[in-house]
Amino acid sequence: MQIGIDATALPPDPVGAGNYIIQLIRALVALETEHQLVIFAQPGGRKLIGELPPQRARWITVPNLSPAVRLVWEQTLLPVLVKQSRVDLLHSLHYTSPLALPCPSVVTFHDMTFFLFPELHTHSKRLFFPLAIRQSARRAAALIAVSESTRRDTIRILGVDPERIFTTPLGISQDFHPIAGETIVSPDTIVSPESSFANISRLEEGRRQFHLPEHFILYVGLIEPRKNVPLLIQAYARLTDTEKVPPLVLVGRPGWMYEQVFQLVEQLKLKDRVIFQGYVSPQNLPIVYNLAQFFVYPSTYEGFGFPPLEAMACGTPVITTAVSAMLDNVGEAGLLIPPRDVDALSQAMQMLLESNALRIQLSQAGRQRAAEFTWQRTAMETMKVYQMVGKRTSVSPFAGENS
Repeated sequence: MQIGIDATALPPDPVGAGNYIIQLIRALVALETEHQLVIFAQPGGRKLIGELPPQRARWITVPNLSPAVRLVWEQTLLPVLVKQSRVDLLHSLHYTSPLALPCPSVVTFHDMTFFLFPELHTHSKRLFFPLAIRQSARRAAALIAVSESTRRDTIRILGVDPERIFTTPLGISQDFHPIAGETIVSPDTIVSPESSFANISRLEEGRRQFHLPEHFILYVGLIEPRKNVPLLIQAYARLTDTEKVPPLVLVGRPGWMYEQVFQLVEQLKLKDRVIFQGYVSPQNLPIVYNLAQFFVYPSTYEGFGFPPLEAMACGTPVITTAVSAMLDNVGEAGLLIPPRDVDALSQAMQMLLESNALRIQLSQAGRQRAAEFTWQRTAMETMKVYQMVGKRTSVSPFAGENS
């Protein structure tokens, strides 16, 4: 088959779904199959994905498009390019696909937040995406959910036939690992038999580059209410009665309604204790995770939730919420709390601050759990979906519009 991959939704600074687009394409190309990928991408997206062997993939580069224009382009011009490129199957990686296609389609759903938490999206997205997602779900030959939690939500909310939607858990890049040896759980336990001068120097260089304190508690993700950042700040404020509590470092771009987070820091007089680091590239995130004493991710809902697993892969102890994908993915390898319980979060943070033994236990359990999530597995499960669609629909070039 000539398998089309719509990567045009890849943003300039990829997180979450953006990382999925990059890593899935790289992993699919690495599989030994007789199929070839046809990748539709904007110039910036093509650069982020990187060079691919021409015998395994060919590029269809499209002009730079704003997010709104891209959605119009997807419905009008992408079907034309798909037909011209003799694509047998099109995989749309970000919720929506063209309504009219000359071939079967597969669509990836990352979460159901447009239905579950519409108030956390802009007005235009609340109008467009629920309708577009329903149409994509109805017309696709198969759907992919990035976690079992997202699959359950999709079946429940959209009434999708369970036999048409498949879970392909995402992967964690091998870049996320303990940099200075197996026993790293916090900056005060860096020294280990496996440590090398080069690795320790890399950590210290990263600390200087990002102006990070010697000890700190870490959060990585969008700075917005849906991620429960206000709850984290409130729980952290309850720990600041003692000088032993390290600063809280928040890594990520401002998201929807981020102003509430900054206002809360001001109100609680935590400006000197809460550090807004801003966006950190995926290449540098492993260093930040390694330097943290532990990681907190109190999100109210995630379709998959990369940051907890990335932290776990680095050997950093994790606190997260017992909901959606975090409950499925992290399980007993982290401390799980109710999503809106500030007391439970504060107590969990206090436990990790006081117990080196617990940090070591969670560090080891987290690494073992995170090792189960590989991009090779994601690619293999995705390829099975392609092959299943091909058999069901007798895929051949220009097989006719999927209905």
